[in-house]
Amino acid sequence: MRRHRSLALPLTAVYAALVAYASLYPLTGWHHPQGVFSLAFFSLPWPRWWTGFDVVANLLGYAPLGALMFAAVVRSGRSAAKAMVWALVLPAMLSLTLELLQNYLPQRVPSAMDWLANVGGGALGALLAALAHWEGATLRWQAARDRWFVARSATALTLLLLWPVGLLFPTPVALGVGQVLPKLQSALVALGGWAQSVPWAADWAQTLAHVQTATTQRSPLSEGSIITLGLLAPCMLAYTVTRRGWRRAVLAFAVAVLGFAVTTLSTALNFGPQHALGWLTPAVLPAFAVATGLATLLAGVSHRTAAALGLVVATALVALVAQAPTDPYFAESLQAWEQGRFIHFHGLAQWVGWLWPYVLLAYLLEQISAQRDE
Repeated sequence: MRRHRSLALPLTAVYAALVAYASLYPLTGWHHPQGVFSLAFFSLPWPRWWTGFDVVANLLGYAPLGALMFAAVVRSGRSAAKAMVWALVLPAMLSLTLELLQNYLPQRVPSAMDWLANVGGGALGALLAALAHWEGATLRWQAARDRWFVARSATALTLLLLWPVGLLFPTPVALGVGQVLPKLQSALVALGGWAQSVPWAADWAQTLAHVQTATTQRSPLSEGSIITLGLLAPCMLAYTVTRRGWRRAVLAFAVAVLGFAVTTLSTALNFGPQHALGWLTPAVLPAFAVATGLATLLAGVSHRTAAALGLVVATALVALVAQAPTDPYFAESLQAWEQGRFIHFHGLAQWVGWLWPYVLLAYLLEQISAQRDE
């Protein structure tokens, strides 16, 4: 099979890193357990208390990793047999490594049941990917990708696929990803003593510490602006690698539907299915309509213009989100994620939501620079 620049390879690396973070969260309290053999958990009896949620989470959590690894190896030009071997070995070795590391974290408990569920999940994902490949899905995907996207689009498509993951973590305003200022201020407080001993660090810390997020109720205009920019950002990203014309209008509509669906899912997970649409405020639907309309009107711009517009949109989004106020519902959502059953997925969605717009800014700057040099 001919070798292609595959979207599956960066997705495999990103997903493996996020699985590692979620498995080792909260990454504090590292210690060396005295007199404990690292592989001793394999000889322990099955845990007396376990939930179906934990088993399914461990199983499904590794299925995408197995599928992505199979696709990455096949797309690199190797045989399906070699791809299957890699797709079985990588999830098993990653899970074993993480279970061993959990010996050194007081808040995590290694388990043979978790490891077997992870291995089974990776095998399930690899099997499904292999069946899809044998049915010709790989060739059909390559043909569709060539029709819709330009060459060297893997990075942009990876960012697009990560965008809904970031929306799963509660945001202060719908689609308002990238609010890292409160965490930076907390980190500065923790590093206060060190900062005071370094002149330039002390000045920077003092400046950032005095930047306050809004404490008053947000206006409909401010909320609508964040939602509009939050929807336009992935649209402009898509336009940098999508061929001009009706395909871009279709993608803009798909982005709007995906953003609506994932935000609804996040709300349902936090407050229950009966409150799934509780995030809808008077500003939401008009903002969605404006963003979708603007994205449709811009469907004919060049790739470089799309990158420049995306840079403006992402910068404005980051600036507005940094000043977005919090509310009791947002605080309750965070508590549900940090202390409830979502703790295993806390780091995965949180870091994507925090960093996505900043990675987008870096990518768009690189695109503008590269196209100017051509």
